[in-house]
Amino acid sequence: MEETSETVAGKCDVDATTAKPSFNNVMDTYHNALDEILGDPFLSDLPQNVTLNEVKSLIALEHGQAMTIKVRRADGNVYSVIVDQNATVSDFKKAIRRHVQLKQEREGGATYISWRHVWKSYWLVFQGEKMKDSEKLLKDYGIRNRDEVIFLKRLREK
Repeated sequence: MEETSETVAGKCDVDATTAKPSFNNVMDTYHNALDEILGDPFLSDLPQNVTLNEVKSLIALEHGQAMTIKVRRADGNVYSVIVDQNATVSDFKKAIRRHVQLKQEREGGATYISWRHVWKSYWLVFQGEKMKDSEKLLKDYGIRNRDEVIFLKRLREK
């Protein structure tokens, strides 16, 4: 259903002189609509402060245009990261970074991670093969939906 200015005006207090709702009223209406949408049983697992990127990724996953890859850290923690079917290793690293940053914002973890240090200190490894070429496609490594990749500490080379 397409909303007209009358239906929006009916949901918000409108300034009579400009016929525009105030910012606070628009935000209240937005949050109420978002709460109603997120109340849908199919979307109930989404966080309250879901980002547009997360929604797009989940839609792409549902349509088979993306895949979920589990990333196992050395401490045993596992992240489920969604990437495009034709993602490169570089795209995958960006998705890991985005996932961890969102998780930190929501849980109040560390405020800064040096990703440059992370990628210099750890390899991403799939079935014993180090993912060294950042422009290589994940599917060229044989990675498919629901596969697991691990972080492996790089050893100093002598």
